[in-house]
Amino acid sequence: MDKLVLFNDTKLKSLLSKRPKESKFGEHIKVLTTVSNIYEQLINLDVSYVLIGLPEDIGVFANYGKTGTSTTFDAVIKILLNIQSNQFTHANKVLVLGHLDFNETLEKLKNLDQTKNKDIAKARKMAQKIDKHVSNLVHTIVKSGKIPIIIGGGHNNAYGNIKGSSLALNTSLNVVNLDAHTDFREEEGRHSGNGFSYAFAEGFLNNYFIFGLHENYNSQNILNRIAKQKRIDFNTFEAIAVRRELKFKKEMERALKHVSAKPFGIEIDCDAIENIPSSAMTPSGFSVTKARNFIDYFAKHKNATYIHICEAVATPENETQVGKLISYFITDFIRANTTK
Repeated sequence: MDKLVLFNDTKLKSLLSKRPKESKFGEHIKVLTTVSNIYEQLINLDVSYVLIGLPEDIGVFANYGKTGTSTTFDAVIKILLNIQSNQFTHANKVLVLGHLDFNETLEKLKNLDQTKNKDIAKARKMAQKIDKHVSNLVHTIVKSGKIPIIIGGGHNNAYGNIKGSSLALNTSLNVVNLDAHTDFREEEGRHSGNGFSYAFAEGFLNNYFIFGLHENYNSQNILNRIAKQKRIDFNTFEAIAVRRELKFKKEMERALKHVSAKPFGIEIDCDAIENIPSSAMTPSGFSVTKARNFIDYFAKHKNATYIHICEAVATPENETQVGKLISYFITDFIRANTTK
């Protein structure tokens, strides 16, 4: 836990904007005061959800992607704390734990060149080190009986989410992933495009459903690879939203059937959502409302084990938009999961 930076009352007060006759989300969340004995503190805390940030874009860089995902958690927390606390938002069920500090690694990343193979290899080794910290933290949260809500970073962190949850529950995990890409690339060194393939190869990931693949952006080689695996299934965005050969709700039902027999993770890649600033922003994708429908549907199931919202890129110009978007996703998840 040496990378964990706790979210504290001082930070909370600096971000909170109180108004008369209003009660803000941040006024009712829980925080911890010490990093010692995190597991014991979580067990004894009366919360259901533990919010953590992964401010990094090392895995994205290592996959030749557009960096910027390291800024997302800060953008989200500013907005989330200042939404209303009311009968719909369940702030008292949430612990804002904090974030993993990868600043030292991010500084080293600035000296690397994406056009040089040796630098890509270095970045992939960095991503592998990040895996250990993510896995350890997620393991602790899930082992304590709480549900992690994991914000920010690249999709490389799916590996740590799956491994940590799997080890905590002593069983392989299933995953449903709203994504334009499979993220099932070759095991060529860790990056944002192969978190699921590594987790699958190492036995942490069992059944995997990719929802809404973009037909223009997945190689035939990868499609052939996943076709050989009975435990992997998918649909495409075009089949659902363009050609309308498939119905969105029916496909959610099919995906749930594929993953819900055992604990499963919900992965949301913002690359799949239309016009959302992300590492691979798309002009054509699912609407924000469809993404919210998706989260609501899967979060209702008793075996939903975590949610990870990743790949969004927050800048000074768009941070309010990104923060609002992901705050909606977080509260949608909590609402649905609380009432399951």
